[in-house]
Amino acid sequence: MEHLNPFNPAAVIGTGLVLGLSLAFFVLNLPVFRRPTLDDRVGPYLRDRPRVAELYGPPVPTDAGIRGVARSAVRRLGRWLSSRLTVDASVTARLARLGRNETVERFRALQLLLVAAGLVVGSGLATVVAVGRGFNPVAFILIVAICGLGGHFANDWLLTRRVQQREARILAEFPTIAELLALSITAGEGTVDALERSCRSTTGELSEELRLTLAEARTGTPLVEALDNLGKRTSIPSIVQFVDGIAVAISRGTPLAEVLRAQAADVRDEGRRHLMELSGKKEVGMLVPVVLFVLPITVLFAVFPSLAVLELTG
Repeated sequence: MEHLNPFNPAAVIGTGLVLGLSLAFFVLNLPVFRRPTLDDRVGPYLRDRPRVAELYGPPVPTDAGIRGVARSAVRRLGRWLSSRLTVDASVTARLARLGRNETVERFRALQLLLVAAGLVVGSGLATVVAVGRGFNPVAFILIVAICGLGGHFANDWLLTRRVQQREARILAEFPTIAELLALSITAGEGTVDALERSCRSTTGELSEELRLTLAEARTGTPLVEALDNLGKRTSIPSIVQFVDGIAVAISRGTPLAEVLRAQAADVRDEGRRHLMELSGKKEVGMLVPVVLFVLPITVLFAVFPSLAVLELTG
């Protein structure tokens, strides 16, 4: 009877596969990978008694193990793709936050241009690859399709980037306008007069939004509703709190100057925190060129004289 050689390649591969799978299952079942989600922690305090169908139904698959990790990764990928595949509802919401001069038709036209540009670039790249490595229809179609999808995603990213830049400009203008409103209200002017004075004295994105709000109020819309529309258009928490404070002051006659000054101070503090976080990220990013370029050259300058001396003495 032949004994199994312990160094048989099949035995070594099988043993390594078993040990690797065991280690993978052990790591994936550690407590750090089985942390309860926010829904799991808050759910028992929000739900009523469990229904009978839930008690006696089939068990819900968990996210533990390799299958659970793969399932959660597929779900995250699906959510990311669904957020990038633009529909008219999401485009309209972002265009409303971008300003009144943007339309869905203009966005779709730019989208078609970028997709066409991506297809042209992909065709050129696929042609170069085909000339260098030989023609492969699958690779050719794949490169063209990827470049076309890249144009679609680039258009969506550009729109999101423009919205973020506009919101940053609004937040930068907000403290000045809030303090100007507080000064006008403290001087004895009414809310509408203070808004008009602020619009006349300042320029920028927030001033344009306030002018649009006053124009709605002049056409018959109640000022509180016009301010509420301003908060819905911008969807910025600080601006929503700002218009809510003005609406409460108009409807109930509460003092508004101190509230506006406090909101301006909060926005300035938030801006300082954002700058500190950004500086921390830039500081970490600066480690890359230092480690890859500066440090090797420094070590080379430190080691080279010693090597030259050793060669001379040898």
